[in-house]
Amino acid sequence: MDDGILTINAGSSSIKFALFDRQAVPSTPELAGQIDGIGARPHIKVRDKDGNRLDDVDLPLGKDTQHRAALACLVDWLHDHESGRRIAAVGHRVVHGATRYSQPVRVDAAVLEALKSFVPLAPLHQPHNVAGIEAMSATLEDVPQIACFDTAFHCTQQPLAQLFAVPRWLTAEGVRRYGFHGLSYEYIADVLPQHLGARADGKVLVAHLGNGASMCAMEGRRSRATSMGFTAVDGLMMGTRTGSLDPGVLLYLMQHHHMDAKALETLLYKQSGLLGVSGISQDMRELLASPRPEAREAVDLFCHRAVREAGALIAVNGGINTLVFTGGIGEHAAPVREKVCTALAWLGLDFDAEANAASQTVISRPGSRVTALVLPTNEEWMIARHTAELTNDLPHLPMRSNLSGETRHERPSGI
Repeated sequence: MDDGILTINAGSSSIKFALFDRQAVPSTPELAGQIDGIGARPHIKVRDKDGNRLDDVDLPLGKDTQHRAALACLVDWLHDHESGRRIAAVGHRVVHGATRYSQPVRVDAAVLEALKSFVPLAPLHQPHNVAGIEAMSATLEDVPQIACFDTAFHCTQQPLAQLFAVPRWLTAEGVRRYGFHGLSYEYIADVLPQHLGARADGKVLVAHLGNGASMCAMEGRRSRATSMGFTAVDGLMMGTRTGSLDPGVLLYLMQHHHMDAKALETLLYKQSGLLGVSGISQDMRELLASPRPEAREAVDLFCHRAVREAGALIAVNGGINTLVFTGGIGEHAAPVREKVCTALAWLGLDFDAEANAASQTVISRPGSRVTALVLPTNEEWMIARHTAELTNDLPHLPMRSNLSGETRHERPSGI
């Protein structure tokens, strides 16, 4: 394989990446990994497509390292270990596309400025996504960068589903329901026909349950309604996020605990959810294994909130014929799936406890009015496919970089 598509998911202190064969997208990535400890002690972990460890070492970078140096180091690592491979394009997960971008787009100066203007809409995510794009543009300056948006999948919703009951000037300013986890939902929508045939175009509820959690009601494999709204803190209870919260609670905290915006942000995003309720951990695995009543209560509340949100989305969607679990918790926490499915038995969901315990794909019994599935999501695959589609007629440039971020490209002859 000569040409590759690199996918980047840049967070505040970590960068997830995967390298795909450009000629074989969609496919399993040739390798995938993560750089952790950005701004502290940068460390890279890489595995091949069979799960074998390729590297697991600290990077030769300082504690003040930012995205540009970390990604330049990644490019150097790829060159050293994949010397016959060339980067044809880089695809980036970008949390927010606002109302402007309903499809993936190649990034140029104007697009980059637009993405920066969306930072107030997603202040905890968008700056890091932009930093990843800027870093890769500097390190591989002639290689196309493609932005793929978490909000784009939900652009098919009716205007009414996107409104808040606030004054119209706030709506005009961009205060509306956007929805997130769109790349995950798009992947599930893409693979549903493999499992359901023509029923894939029916009424489906997808539960993306993980440290970040949301649900999406689909019909015709398009988003009709979703639990997240203006921000990624809305809707379901999550690992450290509250989910939906009475706005009066925020007024109470401001008036009686003198909390400012920063303190509220920390409470809502980092101190609540499974961690806040349990006082133990945000990790569902730890909570399920814990004998403490606080852990059990956190798990029960997580499932209760999921059932309550599911009911609202099912009502808006006019029912469902399929329930899909995905995401880290959705794919791996059988007790959570059991609690949710049992509570939704009134839909005609005939739950198969044995299939669920064995983590089979279908966890409802034959003849069940509602089919329940467990499907792994793959956001990187979606990013790689979009990137391949948008760059299928562009030249491919071999990569050369150094830790300063300076880049030299060896152009193929004739280009």
